[in-house]
Amino acid sequence: MIQHKKVVVVMPAYNAEKTLRQTYEEVVAQGIVDLVIFVDDASSDNTAQIAAGLPNTKLYVHKENRGYGGNQKTCYKAALDNGADIVIMVHPDYQYTPRLIPAMASLISCGLYHCVLGSRILGGYALKGGMPYWRYVANRFLTFAENILIGAKLSEYHTGYRAFSREVLQRLSLEINSDDFVFDNQMLAQIIWFGYTVAEVSCPTRYFAAASSINFSHSVRYGFGCLKTALDFRLAKMKLISSPIFPVYE
Repeated sequence: MIQHKKVVVVMPAYNAEKTLRQTYEEVVAQGIVDLVIFVDDASSDNTAQIAAGLPNTKLYVHKENRGYGGNQKTCYKAALDNGADIVIMVHPDYQYTPRLIPAMASLISCGLYHCVLGSRILGGYALKGGMPYWRYVANRFLTFAENILIGAKLSEYHTGYRAFSREVLQRLSLEINSDDFVFDNQMLAQIIWFGYTVAEVSCPTRYFAAASSINFSHSVRYGFGCLKTALDFRLAKMKLISSPIFPVYE
């Protein structure tokens, strides 16, 4: 716990047998995590079996692959059902360092923020950590466009390292979001839509063979999905469209 708040780490897992245990060990080494929840999205390797053998964890297994967004929906519901006050998503591929968990949890526990992002862009860690140059350029372009349309000033919208308060997770209607990768972007836009301030901390990352990464075709589809999300946000703000993701309350 931190400041009497229960900290739960969720790991959306898919074919992560090579890095899952290493990531888990560094997570629990931070000393403040009360529970680790694994959601295995119908992996074809031994991800579920390895997770089942780790202490102080709960494992949920999808019989069929539900996609990255569908996996997260199960993650956050399970965390809330298990009494989480602070929920931190850590990918089990060891791309993001779990050593930032105490810092991210602290920013939420003190009541200043309800969402904290581990940014690969702050501090220039993306390219230093091995992010492919084409992916970096796409990240910068999308973030620039999204900041203009959404009206925020984030360094990036595309990190998978995120911490949330219980309040913000209960406020969002996550089930209506995509089950694909654009879920991340929709969720972040919703948080801003409801007026929550988003904090960012500089996060070093690692890119290596075992680290998960979407392929080029998925990346293109994700990019267009991000732009559509941001455009829908702006049009809904202007009351030119109605969107279930961005509800307008009179």
